[in-house]
Amino acid sequence: MEKREKLGSRMGFILLSAGCAIGLGNVWKFPYMTGQYGGGVFLILYFLMLILFGIPVMTMEFAIGRAAQKAPVRMYDALEPEGSKWHIHGYVGMIGCILLMMYYAVVAGWIVRYFVKFLLGHFDGATPDMIGEEFGAMLASPSTNIIYLAIVVIISFSVCAMGLQNGLERITKYMMAALLLLMLVLAINSFTLPGSREGLKFFLLPDLNRTKEIGFSSVVMGALNQAFFTLSIGEGAMAVFGSYIDKDRSLLGESINVTILDTLVAVTAGLIMFPACFSYGIDVNAGPSLLFITMPNVFANMTLGRVWGTLFFLFMAFAAFSTAFAVYENIIANFMELTGLGRKKTCFVCGIGMFILALPCALGFNVWSGFMPFGEGTGVLDLEDFIVSNLLLPTGAIIYVLFCTVRYGWGWDKFIGEANQGEGVKMPEWLKNYMKYFVPLVLLLILIAGLKDFF
Repeated sequence: MEKREKLGSRMGFILLSAGCAIGLGNVWKFPYMTGQYGGGVFLILYFLMLILFGIPVMTMEFAIGRAAQKAPVRMYDALEPEGSKWHIHGYVGMIGCILLMMYYAVVAGWIVRYFVKFLLGHFDGATPDMIGEEFGAMLASPSTNIIYLAIVVIISFSVCAMGLQNGLERITKYMMAALLLLMLVLAINSFTLPGSREGLKFFLLPDLNRTKEIGFSSVVMGALNQAFFTLSIGEGAMAVFGSYIDKDRSLLGESINVTILDTLVAVTAGLIMFPACFSYGIDVNAGPSLLFITMPNVFANMTLGRVWGTLFFLFMAFAAFSTAFAVYENIIANFMELTGLGRKKTCFVCGIGMFILALPCALGFNVWSGFMPFGEGTGVLDLEDFIVSNLLLPTGAIIYVLFCTVRYGWGWDKFIGEANQGEGVKMPEWLKNYMKYFVPLVLLLILIAGLKDFF
């Protein structure tokens, strides 16, 4: 058995964990969710949900990984009481990561394609109709989807094959630095647009009338949902990074750092998009098409639109790749644990496997568009996203919380002992009943509300 790889620095751990959390959930889903749920009040509730639920559950996932020093597929074996069945969730988490990347890599491919299109000036002088048609034409082309999917898979597995410190950690550091710099430049540009103040007001100032119209309980559930999905909790990705770090820092403090970085990126994405949308009179409630139709329209109208569009989709690509690297690393770590193969061989095998498994989603908009699992207008992507977002993530989070709090699992005392090792912010002992009873109940409500909304 090879000695377990470790990350080279604490900064590497924070950036990798944040990179895993910072993905399309922040830079794509967060702005359109904020638009749909009415702006300012949603933003405040979202912060509250991160503090009350996101950070404590992330701490638990880190703690399980660090205590076990194994990939998720084997981590329960090291900690669970003899004869118990917690380890089944290790395999479910691995399946969740595979399912996530079966559609995430396809969407990441779209972003890479839009970056290339803007770079080459294909959107110069485009009309709204042309931009809408461009997106439709991309979806309808099997070869385009497959080529860009292959690009994402090849880049991601090549980085992971270079090793934990030399590949993943080193490249994520540069990429995250570039991502934060790009965001700052794009946000400053958005502030200078005419009419941007209205966009900032919508995004940052609470408007209770808007919340009343949408329904307060809907806005609360939306914020709770987004808080969970943005942090990538529940599928073992954070546990893997927990297993790569030393015990010199307490884990609550690290969870707070990761969440702050993740939230900073989400909020900056809103600061880029909302002023731009209001400035050009474009609907912020556009939903998922915000990224591929709304924003290209903004750049097509803007002075130096080609430059800003290229930078915007480069930033989006970095965000997408930061998650792809992290989740693929989870899959690789699980397979290395299961097969005993070395990193390079595992990357090669998993890379081919993940490319093949992502093909149904890539073909779901064209060759297999007749497959509509949830009725008219739905496809393979909707089915895969439903299983991951509505079922596996909330269920996984519930299992982590119960494992860390009930005596039939790992138990509260062992969890607290692990989480509070090292310097930094400590997890308070008195949170036990809150974590044991209240948090699982709220997570169960997310699960039920998600299923109810969907059907």
